[in-house]
Amino acid sequence: MSVVEQALLFSCEGELLPAVVACREQPQADEGRESRRGSGRQDGVANGGQLATRVPATFPAPTYGVLIVVGGPQYRVGSHRQFVLLSRRLAAEGYPAMRFDYRGMGDASGAMRGFEDVCADIGAAIDAFQRAVPTLRRIVLWGLCDAASAALLYVDSTSDSRLAGLALLNPWVRSEASEARTQIRHYYGQRLLEREFWCKLASGRMEVFKSLREFLRAAIRSRRRAAGAVNPVRMPFQDHMAAAWRRFAGEVLLILSGDDYTAKEFLEYTAGDQAWAGLLEAAKVHRVDLGEADHTFSSRLLRSQVEEATLSWLAALAGGTR
Repeated sequence: MSVVEQALLFSCEGELLPAVVACREQPQADEGRESRRGSGRQDGVANGGQLATRVPATFPAPTYGVLIVVGGPQYRVGSHRQFVLLSRRLAAEGYPAMRFDYRGMGDASGAMRGFEDVCADIGAAIDAFQRAVPTLRRIVLWGLCDAASAALLYVDSTSDSRLAGLALLNPWVRSEASEARTQIRHYYGQRLLEREFWCKLASGRMEVFKSLREFLRAAIRSRRRAAGAVNPVRMPFQDHMAAAWRRFAGEVLLILSGDDYTAKEFLEYTAGDQAWAGLLEAAKVHRVDLGEADHTFSSRLLRSQVEEATLSWLAALAGGTR
């Protein structure tokens, strides 16, 4: 299926952010004649921000679109060109997709910022997306790692009624304590089962005392939150994520990699934190576990599995079938 891509610029609090919108070519009223762009320009897109395309009048105008939120520090192409390939696949199936750089990342102007401070960027991106594809009524935020966290923080901050769903892949919940717990359970626990570990220990090639010091430091860090080391004034971002998850009225797609410490850390954190109690088991959550996947789904097969899972979920969300 033919896909058209349009580059655009939009503004966010005085800065310029680049984006690329991918769309399946849409029907024109006068089939066979190319639509003409006017001379007026807004935010770097012709005709006041609308995408101009032509195709046979056979496809319904899209009402659901996917905004791909980029995790940092990277830009709108994604690891292994994942966001480029994903946006084109979604567009080919009838779901326009937009990927963008938030302020300070990629080709966007402004100071670099972390995932906790991009709510304005996401809101401005949704506005620009709807200007580019005026038929869009419902938006899905798709994010990997701290972009998934940023999507939830946007929900917590805005309660944006345009959002129909959240596609969250390996969400980031890391704190010093949670990182240490994951390290103890998965790294040190796994090392004890490895023959190489015992061979090094027996041969004297392992720095035993150094390893013990690292283990003890991790154990101490893992207890800091319980001991009250967390800032009592500012609510942790993980709690804001949980509040958004609980309150969100739309659907949630949760994709987790089996070979990824971030995903393991997310599962352990949510299982042990009261704010997250029952959230992953909620009826609105569709969970997909990819046991062989790494953090960024780096192979063609894994990317394809992510695309298929996303498309199947979108079809159910939009009330259609594939």
